[in-house]
Amino acid sequence: MTTPTTRPARAKSPRPEGQWAQGDREPLNVNEQVKQDDDGLNVRKRIEEVYCRTGVAGIDPTDRRSRFRWWGLYTQRAPGIDGGRTATLPPEELEDEHFMLRIRIDGGALTTEQLRVVGEVSRLFARDTADLTDRQNIQLHWIRVEDLPEIWRRLEGVGLTTAESAGDTPRVVLGSPMAGIAVDEVLDATPALREITRRLIANPEYSNLPRKFKTAISGLQDVVHEINDVAFIGVEHPEHGPGLDVWVGGGLSTNPRIGERLGAWVPLEEVPDVWIGIVSLFRDHGYRRLRAKARLKFLVADWGVEKFRDVLEKEYLGHRMIDGPAPEPLDEPRDHVGIQRQKNGLNAVGIAPIVGRVGGTMLIDLANVAESSGSRRVRITPMQKLVVLDVPDEQIDPLQTSLHSLGFPARPSPWRRSTMACTGIEFCKFGIVETKARAATIISEIEDRLADVQDRLEHPITLHLNGCPNSCARIQVADIGLKGMIVTDADSEQVEGFQVHLGGSLGLDTSFGRKLRGHKLPATDVADYVERIVRRYVADRSRSERFANWVHRATEADLT
Repeated sequence: MTTPTTRPARAKSPRPEGQWAQGDREPLNVNEQVKQDDDGLNVRKRIEEVYCRTGVAGIDPTDRRSRFRWWGLYTQRAPGIDGGRTATLPPEELEDEHFMLRIRIDGGALTTEQLRVVGEVSRLFARDTADLTDRQNIQLHWIRVEDLPEIWRRLEGVGLTTAESAGDTPRVVLGSPMAGIAVDEVLDATPALREITRRLIANPEYSNLPRKFKTAISGLQDVVHEINDVAFIGVEHPEHGPGLDVWVGGGLSTNPRIGERLGAWVPLEEVPDVWIGIVSLFRDHGYRRLRAKARLKFLVADWGVEKFRDVLEKEYLGHRMIDGPAPEPLDEPRDHVGIQRQKNGLNAVGIAPIVGRVGGTMLIDLANVAESSGSRRVRITPMQKLVVLDVPDEQIDPLQTSLHSLGFPARPSPWRRSTMACTGIEFCKFGIVETKARAATIISEIEDRLADVQDRLEHPITLHLNGCPNSCARIQVADIGLKGMIVTDADSEQVEGFQVHLGGSLGLDTSFGRKLRGHKLPATDVADYVERIVRRYVADRSRSERFANWVHRATEADLT
């Protein structure tokens, strides 16, 4: 009897991931096809020559829902659609005829003239809306396509742009609000930030990336560097002096990942070249097949930092970078709220708008108040705050009085200071729950309820609200992070609510929060929950124990 021959298993060919460096240029999804058909930057000409005349009805749907983002435009959520329908409605039913417009403020740096112009644009074209974001942008709402040419004319007339503040592009570059003026900064990274933005903005070489690309650079540690695609953080090299430490592969959303050090020290003047190398590597080697796996963090996770650095040095830089030390992590996050002395003997005065919500009229008033105190510069922080620079000693009290009249107390409560919220269901198509107004209400409630323990909180407790799983408000690295979702309340009704994340932090004890899978709150119960958990922490903590450390040793029963 003849025994049949067993054929060896045929090796499977690796599945293409759309990596250009491997010659894989065939678009593998709709988004890649759209970008191949026409660079998103080109849509501006159609807006200015066609769409501003036809109105929203004449806009090509692909331009409207995709390429418009290359100029900072998102379709706005139509009013009155509840969060339970967010994932079920087609775009044409979910979106309004108006747009959200994002103004990129690289490094958060604005003159008072620029601030005033943004305020005027808001009042004239955006129903007086304006939000400071945790990416140092300003977002306007209710924008009509007919008004865009005039809006751009006004913004660009004072040196501002909306270019590539969205889309699969290098987004706004985060920078220290105290760059060039902080007494304790390792170095002023402003020259590198400016050169990076000069090279990247509206440059077709980098306007078709696998996904968005987020950058941070600072001579301090005040730009959440651990959760950016690439970050450069000031550090003193024992032999070479001040320079920057390079981090890659950070990001949040539904697959959070803490960035990793390349172990490389870069002198300030070489930072733009290293940045170009990293963004080019991402463009060429990034995964384009699946949108959910297209961020740089997935490539870094697969390759590891050793291979990433090796490819960067050999294929893009042409030389080996200098090995360097890590920066010493900070004990506390730096939000720059309050009064800080500058190098030049003047003062920076940081204020805390409630979860970044301001408005055109308020921005104009802020510009006027700042100028009356002798300042011509303001900066937005990555914490949805704002800093007035260059205030003389004798003007501090008058400035604070004026700011108080605008709704910015000189000493905001810890809750006003440490709470952030994303755009939420009010304007965002991905939103499931309301965030901005709800956060303001929660702040007001817990300020009253926790007044008796406020002075015993040696470390701030951060509270972040997000309207969906995408984590624009960084819920995984907050002490108390709330992810919006539809939940069932005590009466078995489907209502807006949140899943709880506890104990996230950046800096000295960088970690993601504990996801309490079984613990979901109706939105109406959030203030009760925050009060309860903070009181437990105050009662049970060891001396000077931070909230995040307590959470990671507490039992689940203690946290519900």
